[in-house]
Amino acid sequence: MPRQLVLNAFLHDTGHHEAAWRHLHSGAERINDISFYQQIAQKAEAGKLDSVFLADVPGLAYDTGHRLSHGLDPITLLSAVAAVTSRIGLIASASTTLSDPYTLARQFASLDTISNGRAGWNIVTTYAKAAARNYGLDDMPPHAERYLRAHEFVEVAKKLWDSWEDDALVVDRDKGILFDTAMVHAIDHHGDFYKVRGPLTLPRSPQGRPVLVQAGASNDGREFAAKHAEAVFTAHQTIEDAREFYTDLKRQAAIFGRNADQVLILPGISPFVADTEQEARELAHELNALTVPAYGLAQLQVMAGQSFADLGLDEKVPLERFGQAGNVLDNNRGRRQVVANIVERDKPTLRELLHQLAGARGHNVVAGTPVQIADIITEWFNTCAADGFNVMPPLYPTLFNAFVDKVVPILQERGLFRIDYAGSTLRDHYGLSRPQSQFSKR
Repeated sequence: MPRQLVLNAFLHDTGHHEAAWRHLHSGAERINDISFYQQIAQKAEAGKLDSVFLADVPGLAYDTGHRLSHGLDPITLLSAVAAVTSRIGLIASASTTLSDPYTLARQFASLDTISNGRAGWNIVTTYAKAAARNYGLDDMPPHAERYLRAHEFVEVAKKLWDSWEDDALVVDRDKGILFDTAMVHAIDHHGDFYKVRGPLTLPRSPQGRPVLVQAGASNDGREFAAKHAEAVFTAHQTIEDAREFYTDLKRQAAIFGRNADQVLILPGISPFVADTEQEARELAHELNALTVPAYGLAQLQVMAGQSFADLGLDEKVPLERFGQAGNVLDNNRGRRQVVANIVERDKPTLRELLHQLAGARGHNVVAGTPVQIADIITEWFNTCAADGFNVMPPLYPTLFNAFVDKVVPILQERGLFRIDYAGSTLRDHYGLSRPQSQFSKR
C-alpha cells in the first residue's frame, strides 16, 4: 500500500495564534464548554483525520492575564469527546514528572477502553516552574534527571498495560470464573525512581497499549523518542531542518533495534487558508495586530531561556543572545534553536520576532490558498521531511473548518490521504502494529 499522510488536529482552545481569542470569529466564550471541543472533533472525524491532540501544562505558565491555553484536564476532556465520536484518535499530554505510573497507566488504559482503542499518550516531562509549585516542588528537577525518570516511568507503564494478557477475561458463567488469574501478572517493579507491584485493575485495552507520542527536540528528547515513541511531534521552520531531524530520528530508532517505519515524524503546521493568498496574509496580519507584547515577551523568555524586556520593540534582535543554540553538543537545543534560526535567517526586530512566534510558538506558519497549503504538505511528505503533520489552526473553528473543507480534499485527490477510515483504532490509522503482552508465553 502506498505511504499515506498522517494528519492530527492539535486542539488549542480558540486557536494557536496567541491573539485568536480576541477575534470576533473565535469561540472564546466557549473555552470551558465541552460541546465546543466535541464539535471540533466531530469535524475532524468527518474529514477522516487521524486524531485530535490536546497539550497540557498544569499551571499558569504565562500569568499575564492575556491568555488561558490549558484549562480542562486532557484525559477527562477526551473521554467526553470519545462519547460523541467513533473513529478519531484521542491523544492527551501527561507528565512523567508530575504523575505516578500506576495512576497514569490506569487512566490511559481506561481512555483506550472507553474509546474502543483510540487513545494516545503524548509523553512530556514538563519544564514550567508554575506547574512544579502546584505539586509541592520549588522548581522542576534538572533536564537530564527528568528524562531519566521518564525512561523508567514509561517502562513501568508498559509493564502495567501488559499485566493482563489478552485472553485473561474469560467470563465463564458455568464455572464461575470471570478472569484467569494465571494470565494476570504482578509486575514487581523496583527501580531508581519507582516501586510498583501491579497488576492494573482492568483487562488489557483494545490497542494493548495507547500509542506513545513524544515532542522533545533536545538531545535527551531525541534519544527518548527514538527508544519509546511511535509518533513524534516536532517544530521546524524550514524543510531542510525538518529533513535533518527526520533522518536523525529514524537513524537513532534503528540503533535501538526498532523499525524506523513504526516511528512517525509529524511537524507542526499552522495554516492560514483563504481563497486568495492576499486574503490569507491579511488575516495573518489582522491577528498579529491583536497581539499583546507583554504576553509575547513572556512566551519568548521561556522559549529562548532569557528575557528580552531590555530591547525596544523596533530594535533588531542580536543573534549573540542565543549563544550555543543549534550546536549538537547543546542538550537544550530544540525550540530555542528554532528561534535562533529565525533571528539568523530573517534578522527581525523584536516586534517582528514576536509576530512570527505569535502564530504557533515556532512551528511553521503558512498563509495561502488551499492548493498552496496542499503543495507545502505534499513537498514535505514526498521528500522525507515528514510522515504527516500536526495541524495547528491559527483560529478555531473558522480556519480549522477551512483546512478540512478545502485542503483535505486536494490531498485526497492526490492520493496522499485516506478517503475513509480503513480501521477503527489509532494504531490502525497510523499503520502501527499492536504490541503483544511481554508476559504472554505465546
